Amino acid sequence: MEIGIVRQVDINREMQEAYLDYAMSVIVSRALPDVRDGLKPVHRRILYTMHTMGLGEGAPYRKSARIVGECLGKYHPHGDAAVYEAMARMAQDFSMRYPLVDGQGNFGSVDGDPPAAMRYTEARLTSIACEMLTDINKDTVDFTDNFDGTLKEPVVLPAAFPNLLVNGSSGIAVAMATNIPPHNLGEVCDALIYMIDHAKKMDDIGVEELMQFIKGPDFPTGGIVYRYRPGEGDGGPVDAIRAAYAMGRGHITVQAKAHIEEMSRGRHRIVVTELPYQVNKTSLIERIAQLVHEGRISGIADLRDESDRRGMRLCIELTRTVEPRQVLAQLFRLTPMQMTFGVNMLALVDGEPRLLSLKRALELYLEHRREIVRRRSQFELARARERAHILEGLLIALAHLDEVIAIIRRSRTTDSARRNLRRKLKLTEVQAQAILDMPLKRLAALERRKIEQEHREKVKRIRELERLLRSPKRILALIKQELQQIKAKYADPRRTQIVERERGELTARELLPEEEVLVCITRDGRVARWPPANFRRFANVRIICVASARDDLAVFSADGRGALIPVHQIPEGVARERGMPLSGLVAWGRVGADGRPPSLAAAVVLPYRQEGRYLVLATEGGRIKRIAAADFRASAHGCPEVISLDKGDRLGWACLTDGEQEVILVTRRGQAIRFSEEEVRPMGLAAAGVWAIKLAEGDAVVDMAVVRPDGELLVAMSQGYCKRTALADFPAQRRYGVGVVAAKVSSRTGQVVAAKVVQEDGKVLLVSAKGATARVKVSAVRRMGRAAGGSRINQKTGQPLLKLAKGDSLADVVVLPS
Repeated sequence: MEIGIVRQVDINREMQEAYLDYAMSVIVSRALPDVRDGLKPVHRRILYTMHTMGLGEGAPYRKSARIVGECLGKYHPHGDAAVYEAMARMAQDFSMRYPLVDGQGNFGSVDGDPPAAMRYTEARLTSIACEMLTDINKDTVDFTDNFDGTLKEPVVLPAAFPNLLVNGSSGIAVAMATNIPPHNLGEVCDALIYMIDHAKKMDDIGVEELMQFIKGPDFPTGGIVYRYRPGEGDGGPVDAIRAAYAMGRGHITVQAKAHIEEMSRGRHRIVVTELPYQVNKTSLIERIAQLVHEGRISGIADLRDESDRRGMRLCIELTRTVEPRQVLAQLFRLTPMQMTFGVNMLALVDGEPRLLSLKRALELYLEHRREIVRRRSQFELARARERAHILEGLLIALAHLDEVIAIIRRSRTTDSARRNLRRKLKLTEVQAQAILDMPLKRLAALERRKIEQEHREKVKRIRELERLLRSPKRILALIKQELQQIKAKYADPRRTQIVERERGELTARELLPEEEVLVCITRDGRVARWPPANFRRFANVRIICVASARDDLAVFSADGRGALIPVHQIPEGVARERGMPLSGLVAWGRVGADGRPPSLAAAVVLPYRQEGRYLVLATEGGRIKRIAAADFRASAHGCPEVISLDKGDRLGWACLTDGEQEVILVTRRGQAIRFSEEEVRPMGLAAAGVWAIKLAEGDAVVDMAVVRPDGELLVAMSQGYCKRTALADFPAQRRYGVGVVAAKVSSRTGQVVAAKVVQEDGKVLLVSAKGATARVKVSAVRRMGRAAGGSRINQKTGQPLLKLAKGDSLADVVVLPS
């Protein structure tokens, strides 16, 4: 230093140069992620530190303070609080879509609680984080000196999965910022595989093609994302997700997932189960309370946080005087329950900040993986050649064993022995040394065979690696294979729901939780819905349907009427009360001669927002009818007549089709007819339908089902005889024929009572006329030809399929959900 010497400098230039150095340091070394591994330097150094400490999956946890100290002392000379905060965030499943750190202890919560002090918590790498570091010791990435030049640290990680898109990133640099949303791993892998499969036309791949796989962001906290937003001026809605992916910058609307529940005495409550990404639950509760206190939201009687380890549940109880949907709309408008996520896909490309489209981000990741695979293959090839070279020397020595022993015995020193071996046997320095290092036990015949086998394997591996390095196509195929393995191991269902329209008021159906339930109707006419995990397997079930809470249940009476029941209005079954009478949910409008409502014929689930579906109805007298599901849904209020029945005929069955399927009808005397539903044109509700099958005198239809190409037809007869036959054995024909034989009916077997389309790995419930039941695996029913009469014996146990008491008979078969 020039101590004591004062030099004049231009303050403007000095400030500009100093600030530029600071800005570039923040941009490159702190705030922005690298496009290749999606990590900022602090995150990369934490993961590499844990890798060098041996804290992989399954390793014992280590104190966070130890990890932070190692990282600070070796690679990251900054504040310990910043390092611990970065590590804690990588352990939070509400911050990271796929956490990279497996934390033990308090690492914070969605309520905004900070992590416990680093001396209390422990951590190790997650399994997926280990994939980020796979092959790092095979010269796959460049290393650089650490801050004091005593150690080496990686410039980038190999990253076996696209972490930039999968976990996203956010950061504020100087004059620029990044905000990349997280995505679903399986969807991103599918998009990369699609690009690999179309590598020759990579330039022609557009955002629309990629969005066939990547539907939109997938936030760890779930929520709802609206694909469209209102356009400017008189323009129509704008595809916000597509615009953000195409340009790398945009805005998308994220909304909490909430539904309305009915309470007693006409009251309602709003239940919030998922929040927008990075919304603090405690702050949200405080905001709602503040709005109520200020009088900006009215009608809220109570506000409770009922969240537990099973999930989030924020209950907002309302008074009877307010409309719950209006209150919910106010909450969306005035609180963070609805917010805008600003997409800004800025990342470092070759050390410079670049705004990336979705396609460009995927392309750069593929380029990174090409380089990783190439360098890994070169490393493995060099090691394989080195080992093969040594093995060749050992094989030469074993082929001239007596001469080698004589040379070594005659040599006075190790160096002279090495020289003599090289001269006599034409060996290299490495080969000669390997021979001298070889223990005597390797002279055994078995050890010699092991050396020969290893040499053959190394030669084969060398050829494979040489072919791989010569072929860019093979490299891409290997990348595809590794992506498929990553997807199979780590992919999970999407958490964030993408709504294919612009933001607006949600319908009552959309406010319901989209959860799967089982709808059960008993033989005595009671109906209930059950969560699949809590389903009570009571014996007198007649119909079981798998549905969503947003769906409708279409029910049909034997006298030809139909009604629609929203699934969410069906009461949940409990231990003591198995649902409620169906008549309490459906007002059929007329009763029979005995004063009772008409008997139930069939029930079908109508999925919410699915178009192009048809209802196919069949009667005992052999008529069939097809109506558009949308027409029935529009007219179902008031229990309209859906088919005009002949005197003495009864509606018996209904099924839902896609308009291009086949149906099969089976009669009491064992005849079956299979034909395309297109043989039956769609009709209005008042029509009587057309003939499906020509019935012999005294015969009647006993069942109808939709054909599955890989399914089987299980036929059951009244004396307990059952069999299953491949549906391929039933030829498709024109409507209104006599059909083909489906079962040999006799006095021994009894008449056919049911015929169900089943899968071999499924289960059925056999029900007798007097209420006896038996749950049977389909595979336990004997497979027989069409003309066979069936068997009463369970081929798995040797016992009867259903034990029938004297005077009892088999009455029905119910296909149980898997």
